[in-house]
Amino acid sequence: MTMQECYAALEGDYQDVLGRLYSEALVQRFVGKFLSDQSFQLLESSLKAENYEDAFRAAHTLKGVTQNLSFTKLYHSSHAITEALRAKDYDLAKELFTQVEADYQQTAAAIQQYQGA
Repeated sequence: MTMQECYAALEGDYQDVLGRLYSEALVQRFVGKFLSDQSFQLLESSLKAENYEDAFRAAHTLKGVTQNLSFTKLYHSSHAITEALRAKDYDLAKELFTQVEADYQQTAAAIQQYQGA
């Protein structure tokens, strides 16, 4: 699997991130670090604990990372949950987490497949 194929699998925008980071080596390096970022896990645990302040910070961080890496699909769902938490609509945030989780799993699976290639 190439990096472009990885981006297609996670429904991201490879050309956008390449334009931002200027080299495939940098894209590979930052994509490789994504799985060690704990924002998603913190979002999940914070929502379960009803710690909405930490959940907001985690969602906001996840949104920023996915925007910078042009992980388009995960960016959109993390943006939506960030805005729900910002508005203190916690029931909506809990509903939106299902999509964030699915998008995160899709993204992680594509990266893991790329790394295993």
